[in-house]
Amino acid sequence: MLYWFLKWVALGPVLRVIFRTHVSGVENLPDEGPAILACNHLSYSDWLFMPLASPRRVTFVAKAEYFNTPGIKGWFQKKFFSGTGQVPIDRAGASAASGALRTQLRLLSQGEVCGIFPEGTRSHDGRLYRGRTGVARLALESGVPVIPVAVVGTDVVAPPGSTFGKFTRPVVSFGKPLDFSRYEGMENDRYILRSITDEIMYEIMRLSGQEYVDMYATTAKELTKEQAREAARADAPDAEKKAS
Repeated sequence: MLYWFLKWVALGPVLRVIFRTHVSGVENLPDEGPAILACNHLSYSDWLFMPLASPRRVTFVAKAEYFNTPGIKGWFQKKFFSGTGQVPIDRAGASAASGALRTQLRLLSQGEVCGIFPEGTRSHDGRLYRGRTGVARLALESGVPVIPVAVVGTDVVAPPGSTFGKFTRPVVSFGKPLDFSRYEGMENDRYILRSITDEIMYEIMRLSGQEYVDMYATTAKELTKEQAREAARADAPDAEKKAS
């Protein structure tokens, strides 16, 4: 299968030699059976370095745009993501979230390992942001343990907005499994979902050493953009005065 070919023959060995990723906590991954890997999200390269560090195959739910981009580039992109076992989902709206949940529950019921980025999007400034509660719902409905995972340095290798940054040695750390069976049957309690999600994010923070921000990453990005727009508007009169 293309996944294992890329991991062990075409792509994996090259990345291992070049970047020499430091991996710890692999013993926390089960040898068999389902597991949820909840990881922080610094770079598009996270989905490369984290699965490469895992002896088990890891499947992510991927954005639908990766599968329906037009043209030759889109065709190759679709073949690549499909061949590596990624599952397409459109994130727009509640139905997309439900579809992602159903897909992940199916994979877990088949004994697969599912990767998920609780922040929902990449961090734009390297900090760790508030997690979405989908990971908690997935854990409760599946009854599967959650393994917190931290990646460090991937935003140096591939910074937001750039294809490549500079060489560094990424770090991938797998934490001890978190068991939430004590909350069985409470997947519709939003307070329980928030509590579980916060516990997961705390463990990721502890592993990664990131500064935690109790705000969704999407909200933080919008605030940053708005601040930049306000700064530009404030600078405009000064620029006009200098020009005159």
